[in-house]
Amino acid sequence: MAHDQLENTADLLGKLIAFPTISSDSNLPLIAFAAEKLERLGASVRVSPDESGTKANLFATLGPEADGGIVLSGHSDVVPVTGQDWTSDPFLMREEDGRLFGRGACDMKGFIAASLAMAEHYAALPLARPVHFAFTHDEETGCLGAQALIRELRDIGMKPAACIIGEPTLMRIIEGHKGCYEYTVEFSGLAGHGSVPEAGVSAVEYAVRYVSHLMSLRPELEARCPAASPFDPPHTTLQVGRVAGGIAHNVIADKCTVDWEMRPVQNSDADFVKARIREHVEHDLLPAMRAVHPAADIVTHTMGEIAGLEAMPDSEAVKLVYQLTGANTSDFVCFGTEAGLFQQIGIPAVVCGPGSIEQAHKPDEYVELDQLDQCLGMLDRLGGKLV
Repeated sequence: MAHDQLENTADLLGKLIAFPTISSDSNLPLIAFAAEKLERLGASVRVSPDESGTKANLFATLGPEADGGIVLSGHSDVVPVTGQDWTSDPFLMREEDGRLFGRGACDMKGFIAASLAMAEHYAALPLARPVHFAFTHDEETGCLGAQALIRELRDIGMKPAACIIGEPTLMRIIEGHKGCYEYTVEFSGLAGHGSVPEAGVSAVEYAVRYVSHLMSLRPELEARCPAASPFDPPHTTLQVGRVAGGIAHNVIADKCTVDWEMRPVQNSDADFVKARIREHVEHDLLPAMRAVHPAADIVTHTMGEIAGLEAMPDSEAVKLVYQLTGANTSDFVCFGTEAGLFQQIGIPAVVCGPGSIEQAHKPDEYVELDQLDQCLGMLDRLGGKLV
């Protein structure tokens, strides 16, 4: 790619990194920056705030308002830097040895910067089909922005031909990944003196029973594993991340919380786990708890249900990126992206972007200039598919 285009992308990346869009904070300044740039280029821009008014998605279009366009998608939020040992200011981009350092450099402001840089090129083309820019909020905390965007695209009936999600893959083509379903379960029992355990309802004990039942499903999930599963591990996984409850050795705990997740290789596995755990709660745990304390309860909060990206034969998105990159192989990964959400509403999706997932979420996160250059080459060749 031309040196000036790479230089422009690096400059844009520095500006994007300077917006501290940690998921707990607002992304509005970054969205306003991107919206202003795209509007100047003649794009139609839709900014959609969330219910709090502190976050927003951006969806912009260059070219005709028609079906069959290509979506370039990236999330604007980044993970926190608290407690991490950075060697420089994480929100002030630093260049060293062909690498650009800063929070979000690879995950995934590098791709957003490359997309915005190429928007200038697309705006000068006689576009026969549209190119869309989708920048979302809160991917790191449950793909909340993408879920709202997908509903919006479905409601207005927009039908792009393909979506490229620029998560860091070292520019490898990823055609499938597991889903990620996360839950927080709150147990409410009845406090009491530890010397008379039968007079109370221990939220901790019932949480342990819940977790034990959850773990008992692991062998069944392994048995349900598709014969040719491309993942490692090949089956749906379950994991308990946190159990917290109780106040003292001799007090029956009236509160306990369990955080757990599953990463399904197929949607039917998620349905299986949810049905089995719901049956255990309704038929076993709650009746036993309420026999002692009628107000006892178990409440499940869905923190995020991120659909996996299922490999699709003859995917238009995968074929497109084969052509744009010159690659002839694709891979599968275990980390989640927003791709499965686009796929759910009939938009073929593929994951391919600059940087390595090995640098994501870590101190001194970086993206290599060579990776940005490769990404710009892919996006430059996309221009030829739009005219």
